[in-house]
Amino acid sequence: MTDTQLLATAQQLGSRALAWLHAGYKSGYGRLQDNTVIDLAEPNDVYKPLCEVALASSLVLRDGVTGPHDAALARDLLDVAWAQLREGDLLYERQLRHVTVIDPLETYGHFARVGYRHGALEELLDSIGRLRAVHAVEIPANRKLALANARRIAGLEPPPDWAALAGSTWLGALPEPWTIAWVIGYHVTHTVFHLTDWGARPECLPEPMRDYLRDWLPVWLDIWLEIEQWDLAGELLIVDSCIGEPITGSVGWEALAAAQQPDGLIPCEGSMPDYDDPEDAFRDHGHTAVVGVVAATVALSRALGGTPVAA
Repeated sequence: MTDTQLLATAQQLGSRALAWLHAGYKSGYGRLQDNTVIDLAEPNDVYKPLCEVALASSLVLRDGVTGPHDAALARDLLDVAWAQLREGDLLYERQLRHVTVIDPLETYGHFARVGYRHGALEELLDSIGRLRAVHAVEIPANRKLALANARRIAGLEPPPDWAALAGSTWLGALPEPWTIAWVIGYHVTHTVFHLTDWGARPECLPEPMRDYLRDWLPVWLDIWLEIEQWDLAGELLIVDSCIGEPITGSVGWEALAAAQQPDGLIPCEGSMPDYDDPEDAFRDHGHTAVVGVVAATVALSRALGGTPVAA
């Protein structure tokens, strides 16, 4: 990507989305309750979005292409999220109590990427990673890649069989492209994210998968732009930056930027509905803001060659 106007659009979109997320968390939205227990009866309510914000923030710091102001916002968001997780103790206690759950490892990778470490959790993850029961848990192939990437980031053994994991995914089968559906679209994007560690290792995407995506990614992006599924369209733009030289051009970026609201919110789909309570808007559209931050960060990093901010 060398189009300076496109890069400017991406930078503005990501910066505004990050500021919106930061303002929301500073307002007290999306916080775990003080009585939160490790069983997490509703993990998708607060816990999962909090971890996704940590992911986006960690990539801002890793790639170092957004400037000192955004780096400071990202660091502040990570500090908030790490404190909410009791500096890793909540992840440790959850993993210790529920040996085969996978979210503590996946979440920990976001923090370990930029220097937030928890020695006891790493020892536990290293130990249970050698259990047959853990590897026998039946989860989607793209989630197995997420765990493998988290282990790679944290430096945990043993190393995975990347070729086998890639080949077990929907994308790895190089299926008929017209069979893709909304949920499969997310499986495709996350397969690419984890194989390439969010664009840092484009060479780790097998060449047949890369060639397949270069043929069909522009078609799929057009489909989801046409029906205004901004969240998935944003994820497809991330994929475009993860596979080598981007091929989809500026149309997707312009459409996503046009959908973004003045305060930085990006609606997950369609036009922006009215909200009486801003916290409801934060809850409903936080994921798309995360997608916007990641899309901009990875696009800028691949184009400019980022210098990571010191952890």
